[in-house]
Amino acid sequence: MVGKPLRPLAGRPLIEYVYERASRASSLSRVVVLTDDERIAAAVDAFGGDAEMTPVECASGTDRIAWAARRWEEGAVVNIQGDEPLIDPEAIDRIARHLIEAPDDPMVTLAAPAAADEAADPNVVKVVTDAGGKALYFSRASIPYPRQPEQSRPLKHIGIYGYQRQALLRLAALEPSPLERAESLEQLRALENGIDIRVLTTSHSWLGVDTMEDLEKVEELLQKMKADSGEHSKVTPA
Repeated sequence: MVGKPLRPLAGRPLIEYVYERASRASSLSRVVVLTDDERIAAAVDAFGGDAEMTPVECASGTDRIAWAARRWEEGAVVNIQGDEPLIDPEAIDRIARHLIEAPDDPMVTLAAPAAADEAADPNVVKVVTDAGGKALYFSRASIPYPRQPEQSRPLKHIGIYGYQRQALLRLAALEPSPLERAESLEQLRALENGIDIRVLTTSHSWLGVDTMEDLEKVEELLQKMKADSGEHSKVTPA
């Protein structure tokens, strides 16, 4: 979806919802949108948010964050995707607190139980972990293979990452790896190069916006949330 962060959602750009929910996380010292698109930076400025421009040469979100983090003093960074308008602020806080409490963990992310119809969906990334909660592998395929379905408990990866600053800079300096290219999953670059990823589990996930159908579903949820809270506003069609 071209220009996804600017897509109208219940009368406001999608990125505004992400920014607003991230700002509710009490453990963050700063919330900033990193972009190479002046339209996105202008939209963030219009709703009173903080944005920084990054070079167009940054090939991925990790590259973009690492470029900016080289100039920051913070020892850890949380990467929140710009297409998560329903992201849970408490989930953000869990990631941030873990980075502080476990400085030896270079990376941390989240996972939740996958629904029955998500295990085989290539748009839903699955993760398997070792006994200590470190990621063994991420895949778009159904893992672990459900030879005994009643014993299979697939975990759905939730795409929020926390990095110790030095681990982030090291990861961004590495070339894309074979498994990363095969699955189109950037986190596999870390695993292939011996960078551990701690996986924290949560009982629930939230709907992100990958497709126009997702956008419509999120808009319906936001309308319901407004109605339940007694708010009323005009909805701009997506």
